[in-house]
Amino acid sequence: MSNDKKCPLDGLNIDYKNTELLKKYITKFGKIVPRYYSGVSLKNQKKLAKAIKRARIMALIPFVKSYDPNFESTPTAS
Repeated sequence: MSNDKKCPLDGLNIDYKNTELLKKYITKFGKIVPRYYSGVSLKNQKKLAKAIKRARIMALIPFVKSYDPNFESTPTAS
Protein backbone atom coordinates (compact mmCIF):
# COMPACT_ATOMS: atom_id res chain seq x y z
CA MET A 1 0.00 0.00 0.00
CA SER A 2 1.43 3.33 -0.98
CA ASN A 3 0.34 6.64 0.35
CA ASP A 4 0.63 8.90 -2.70
CA LYS A 5 -0.84 12.08 -1.30
CA LYS A 6 0.54 15.11 -3.07
CA CYS A 7 1.17 18.33 -1.20
CA PRO A 8 -0.82 21.19 -2.80
CA LEU A 9 2.05 23.60 -2.09
CA ASP A 10 4.85 21.63 -3.77
CA GLY A 11 6.71 23.86 -6.18
CA LEU A 12 5.09 27.06 -4.89
CA ASN A 13 7.01 29.86 -3.24
CA ILE A 14 5.64 30.24 0.29
CA ASP A 15 6.30 33.86 1.18
CA TYR A 16 4.76 36.23 3.71
CA LYS A 17 4.10 38.77 0.93
CA ASN A 18 1.82 36.33 -0.95
CA THR A 19 -1.28 37.09 1.12
CA GLU A 20 -3.73 35.49 -1.34
CA LEU A 21 -2.05 32.10 -0.84
CA LEU A 22 -1.84 32.54 2.93
CA LYS A 23 -5.52 33.46 3.27
CA LYS A 24 -6.48 30.06 1.81
CA TYR A 25 -4.88 28.39 4.83
CA ILE A 26 -6.53 30.52 7.52
CA THR A 27 -9.95 29.67 9.02
CA LYS A 28 -12.81 32.15 9.20
CA PHE A 29 -11.76 32.83 12.80
CA GLY A 30 -8.17 33.62 11.81
CA LYS A 31 -6.54 30.37 12.90
CA ILE A 32 -4.04 28.44 10.81
CA VAL A 33 -5.63 25.39 9.15
CA PRO A 34 -4.13 22.12 10.46
CA ARG A 35 -2.31 19.68 8.18
CA TYR A 36 -4.96 16.96 8.34
CA TYR A 37 -7.53 19.33 6.79
CA SER A 38 -5.34 21.03 4.21
CA GLY A 39 -3.21 18.05 3.14
CA VAL A 40 0.01 20.09 3.25
CA SER A 41 3.30 18.29 3.96
CA LEU A 42 5.08 18.86 7.27
CA LYS A 43 7.90 20.79 5.61
CA ASN A 44 5.51 23.14 3.81
CA GLN A 45 3.21 23.46 6.86
CA LYS A 46 6.12 24.81 8.90
CA LYS A 47 6.99 27.29 6.12
CA LEU A 48 3.32 28.24 5.83
CA ALA A 49 2.92 28.82 9.59
CA LYS A 50 6.07 30.92 9.71
CA ALA A 51 4.92 32.98 6.70
CA ILE A 52 1.44 33.51 8.21
CA LYS A 53 2.90 34.62 11.54
CA ARG A 54 5.34 36.95 9.81
CA ALA A 55 2.55 38.44 7.66
CA ARG A 56 0.46 39.03 10.78
CA ILE A 57 3.29 40.89 12.47
CA MET A 58 3.89 42.97 9.33
CA ALA A 59 0.11 43.78 9.33
CA LEU A 60 -0.47 42.23 5.90
CA ILE A 61 -3.17 39.91 7.25
CA PRO A 62 -5.22 40.36 10.46
CA PHE A 63 -4.70 38.36 13.64
CA VAL A 64 -8.49 37.93 13.94
CA LYS A 65 -11.00 38.25 11.13
CA SER A 66 -13.80 40.40 12.51
CA TYR A 67 -15.21 41.55 15.79
CA ASP A 68 -18.89 42.02 16.50
CA PRO A 69 -19.33 44.24 19.58
CA ASN A 70 -23.03 43.30 19.84
CA PHE A 71 -22.28 39.57 20.15
CA GLU A 72 -22.55 38.13 23.66
CA SER A 73 -21.40 34.59 24.33
CA THR A 74 -23.35 34.29 27.58
CA PRO A 75 -26.59 36.17 28.17
CA THR A 76 -26.56 38.35 31.27
CA ALA A 77 -29.51 38.47 33.64
CA SER A 78 -31.01 41.94 34.03
